[in-house]
Amino acid sequence: MKPFSAHSILADAGTTENSTGIANRSRRLSDAALAVVGREVRSAYSPVIIAGIVRVIDLALIAMIGVGVYIVLGAPEDGRSWPYVVMAFGIAAASVVIFQFIDIYHVVQYHILRPARIIIGLSVVFLLAVGGSRLAGLHDNALQAWFIAFWCVVIVALICERLVLQAVFGKWAREGRLTRRTIVVGADRKGEELITALRALEGSDLDIIGVFDDRSDDRSLENCASVPKLGNVGDILEFVRHTRVDLILFALPISAEKRILQMLRKLWVLPVDIHLSAHTNELRFRPRYYSHLGHIPTLPMFEKPITDWDMVTKWILDRVVGILLLILSAPLFAMIAIAIKLDSKGPIFFRQKRFGFNNQQIDVLKFRSLHHHFSDPLAARVVTRNDPRVTRVGRFIRKTSLDELPQLLNVVFKGDLSLVGPRPHALQGKLQNRLFDETVDGYFARHRVKPGITGWAQINGWRGEIDNETKIQKRVEFDLHYIENWSPLFDLYILCRTPLALLEAKNAY
Repeated sequence: MKPFSAHSILADAGTTENSTGIANRSRRLSDAALAVVGREVRSAYSPVIIAGIVRVIDLALIAMIGVGVYIVLGAPEDGRSWPYVVMAFGIAAASVVIFQFIDIYHVVQYHILRPARIIIGLSVVFLLAVGGSRLAGLHDNALQAWFIAFWCVVIVALICERLVLQAVFGKWAREGRLTRRTIVVGADRKGEELITALRALEGSDLDIIGVFDDRSDDRSLENCASVPKLGNVGDILEFVRHTRVDLILFALPISAEKRILQMLRKLWVLPVDIHLSAHTNELRFRPRYYSHLGHIPTLPMFEKPITDWDMVTKWILDRVVGILLLILSAPLFAMIAIAIKLDSKGPIFFRQKRFGFNNQQIDVLKFRSLHHHFSDPLAARVVTRNDPRVTRVGRFIRKTSLDELPQLLNVVFKGDLSLVGPRPHALQGKLQNRLFDETVDGYFARHRVKPGITGWAQINGWRGEIDNETKIQKRVEFDLHYIENWSPLFDLYILCRTPLALLEAKNAY
């Protein structure tokens, strides 16, 4: 089942309260919720990435052992080395495929040493390799000795490797890096049934940290299967801002459509996976529509954007291109810095508070474009045409967006900005005395990904002063389109279009 899109969840937004207006309002969490928030929580490691890295290690280790055994045993009499090298890499690749088939790469397996699986998997591969070499007419005494030595050494090496992985993963498990911190919505009998079923799963990576409910009467339990109720649904927004949550799981029946939609309109702005449990529903969809937690079926409502290998790809793109841009722009950096110093008194750089990923505050670095005594770190007052606070140099660098150039330092060294993403708006960004989140429903969904120096909205002309509702609505609309359609090629396209967009800019003052 395809997760909801931003457009589908906002289709009837006018009939409900402004979902994101809540997101920027500090709420008093319950004592139980504060106790959870107060615990030290480490960042999570992606099981998908870990499994991929272990596969590469296995592939390289087996291939290197095959070549190494060939070197130790000495070259065959006929001097042909290519069959050994080819078979070493072929056996390595086939072993990884077999290991995947027998589920050796599941994260749970790293905690338990099961040498029988490794031995059986390798034996199947080597038997196939021996049979293939005989059919090809390559088998002789030297090759037979190589197969036996290769098989023995690689078994010992892989078991030793798994012992090391067992120790490493044990440490990560104790630190909570391999668990999905989960909150359940629905503090009632169905919630208890779901939590009990989740706890019964063998090798589950779920850590249920609390329960929330949209009701405050006696239908809502204070303890749900020994898991404390931490607050109501509106509190989830504040709760997720302060502690790591990876999955929100609804324990409501599909028939509670209105309740579910009302809650989704509040929660979809968060950068977490949101699933609806279907384990007690009588209505059944085709199996391909479900995602599964063990044997428990769930329906994905929203999924965290840019995860696993996509996140790695974006990180590499940011660092590699960011470093290249820093090197290429170094002379320009120096010229702008000198011009700022000669033009007016004050520092060269200026730090401004902006909204970052998951609505967290970040310090964005810019070239100073205002007179120092007009410093406005919260950007409470928007810069307008012919604004007297702007210096002569500042007017030029703002018009050309060169004042944003130091944000490459945020990208490369701090990592709180990306090259491409929704532009980080000021904390006190307003339109006609209303904060942006009060003006546009879904505003904080922009923060489901890391903000960027440039973005889809900017290259489409939506940059500069925001003096009417259309401008902020269009920015949000284009930002959400970017988030829902992200790809590395999309980022590269936006980066290539950015210089042209800057030349056509009309709204930057």
